[in-house]
Amino acid sequence: MTHRWWVVFIFVLLGGAGIGGAETKRLVFEGIKSEHQWTLKELDFPADWSSFRYLALELRASTPQRFHLIIRNKDGLRRIVIQPFGQNVWFRAAVPLRFFQGRDEAGYDMASVYNKPTNSFWMSTWGPYGPLNAVEALSIMMEYPLNKPVLEVRSIQLRKEDPGSEILEKLPVIDEFGQWIHADWPRKVKNLEQLKTDWAAEETTFTPVEFKYCQYRGYLGTKAKATGFFRVEQIEGRWWFIDPDGHLFLSIAVPGLGAGGVETRIDGREKYYAALPPENVMASLPGGRRPATGIVSGNRWAAFRAWNLFRRYGPEWPARSVDMEARRVEGWGLTTGAGPARPGDSTTRRPQPYLARFNTLPRGGTTAIPMFLGLPDVYSDEFARFLDESAAAQCAPRKNDQYLIGYFIGNEPPWPRRESELIDMFLAGPSSAMQRAIKEYLAEGDTPERRRQFVLRSFEKYLSMCGAALKKHDPNHLNLGIRFGGIPPEYLSKMAHVFDVFSINIYEYSPVSVLKRSYELAGRPIIIGEFHFGVPADGLGAGLVQVRDQKERGVAYRYFVEQAAALNCFVGSGWFTGIEEPVTGRMDGENYNIGFLDVTDRAYTELVTAAKETHKQLLDVHSGRVKPFSQRPKASDAGTPETPWTDEEHNQKLK
Repeated sequence: MTHRWWVVFIFVLLGGAGIGGAETKRLVFEGIKSEHQWTLKELDFPADWSSFRYLALELRASTPQRFHLIIRNKDGLRRIVIQPFGQNVWFRAAVPLRFFQGRDEAGYDMASVYNKPTNSFWMSTWGPYGPLNAVEALSIMMEYPLNKPVLEVRSIQLRKEDPGSEILEKLPVIDEFGQWIHADWPRKVKNLEQLKTDWAAEETTFTPVEFKYCQYRGYLGTKAKATGFFRVEQIEGRWWFIDPDGHLFLSIAVPGLGAGGVETRIDGREKYYAALPPENVMASLPGGRRPATGIVSGNRWAAFRAWNLFRRYGPEWPARSVDMEARRVEGWGLTTGAGPARPGDSTTRRPQPYLARFNTLPRGGTTAIPMFLGLPDVYSDEFARFLDESAAAQCAPRKNDQYLIGYFIGNEPPWPRRESELIDMFLAGPSSAMQRAIKEYLAEGDTPERRRQFVLRSFEKYLSMCGAALKKHDPNHLNLGIRFGGIPPEYLSKMAHVFDVFSINIYEYSPVSVLKRSYELAGRPIIIGEFHFGVPADGLGAGLVQVRDQKERGVAYRYFVEQAAALNCFVGSGWFTGIEEPVTGRMDGENYNIGFLDVTDRAYTELVTAAKETHKQLLDVHSGRVKPFSQRPKASDAGTPETPWTDEEHNQKLK
């Protein structure tokens, strides 16, 4: 569906061209894929945008649903996904044109490379990319629009200078509870009394006796060899974790249920907030994290969930919220919870099986080791020393912990399919052992395939070094691998044979085809490191995979987890994340409605109820005694999403 209109041309004295001053245009989106397009003639824009740096739009959205901003060049399209902060206010989006033209070289994982925050919105810069020298049209598109959302546009300009991305009216936009002010919804908190009533009601919902777990959350009535630590074993063709007492175990987690939630930046946006958490709410968040309102790396941050937890529990909120986290894990039938307290955290945690992270990348001031796109200089003595010292500090103290399942050694490396670019980054970077190894290798021939092979050889070395350091300092726990994201290419899945467990982050409506093919390639049991489903509602974005409403989030959870659990390779899954993200975005801008809990520490009951039903029958589903839940989720009123459901379609994405 395409709509066009005529507009007036304005020359901007600051250096640019654009439309404005005409009647505000009201775009309505409906159906499965809805697009509104302007030709260059309608915009009165030049075809060559090479001399401009920004595309600036003034917009007002009736919904926090994301939309695609698409530039159609003569040789193909360029695209950025725009996620507004909130809804029902005019805001300016100044979009750097460089994000249409090429990938960013900064960052160490997918989120840090592709997510770009601003004051009033954030961008996903996944491409496609290319030059803007023969532009033919500009369009805005939504996929699976919910409730016929409206986007009003009153100005579009090409600019040579940054006009700034700001919310332009109705300030403040965030209330004292951390909610978006200029929208209403059934569960929106109006006062503290309402919150206290809802908090009290949750206390009656916990039913841990429904789940027949042992102290390690393994399945009572099952038996395998006990070794005193978690391990994996294939029994009658099906993979399982085995807990320390020898019970069959599946790791089902919702990490991030505790602490004070994710902070949002307030620097430069002070007027956005009706009130900020008082500095005396607490000295710091548990584990030595940044304060509820404080300064970190020159920026001020606020944690609204911490303030709400203070309202709920008072000054002793850290200890009491930790206890509530454990009660939720047990009461919802999760098998994997939070680990021991971090250094500096005085709270006492109830022992629960947990997954740890072995940080294997030199960040936070370690400048002696070059690293690009998450791949460090694996040929340097400095990296070998760093890795050994990191394993000694992070893993050795845990080696006798029977509740620890194992370690992830990384998350979503962004370099796959960018190997040639990665080589160029190292060649243009500081002198290093990696640079010398590249030059020596390419002296025998510099082709895209040889570049790819060098990167793969280097990555294999990285995996080998990480695994050796882990086993040296903690021989008792499992190597859970790198949580590959974005449907990893086949050559990465083949490398996973070195792990005890292969971990993949799968953001799809169905995980089945990805799991099947990945298992064929790796031959290792698989844990789904991350997945989620969200709704564009309450001022928040939908997350990476959208469903129609909160009820459909429950349907999607059941379908995803049970379909995965029916496969022989499955040993667990982890929902990302326990608490919804801030309306004005976390550090990289993300502001998703993806929590089991909202910012006011209340559970989404539809999701929790559905998850409990799945957890009660997961043993039987994975054993093959019960068929998995088969109802597919709805993305919008248009129905079940058009997504690759078949093995063949997903295999094409893997290549």
